[in-house]
Amino acid sequence: MADEVDPAALAEELAAFDVDQFLVAAASTLASLAFAKLEAGDLAQARKAIDALATLVPQVEGTLRGELDRALTNLQVAYAGAASG
Repeated sequence: MADEVDPAALAEELAAFDVDQFLVAAASTLASLAFAKLEAGDLAQARKAIDALATLVPQVEGTLRGELDRALTNLQVAYAGAASG
């Protein structure tokens, strides 16, 4: 069957994946999601995404760390403004 997952192939793909790249991708996705949730007025979901992003950002190394720090700060400020009414 074409839909079956080959555990050995999956393990090989995972072993080849770079954790740093995954962290950057996950953090970028969370930042985008948090901004979208803020714009939609869904503060509970925005807060959850912001908290998750705050957990990931310290794990990111390299030049993108500064950009993610700024995005996190902007999200936190925007959330505070939205939560205060």
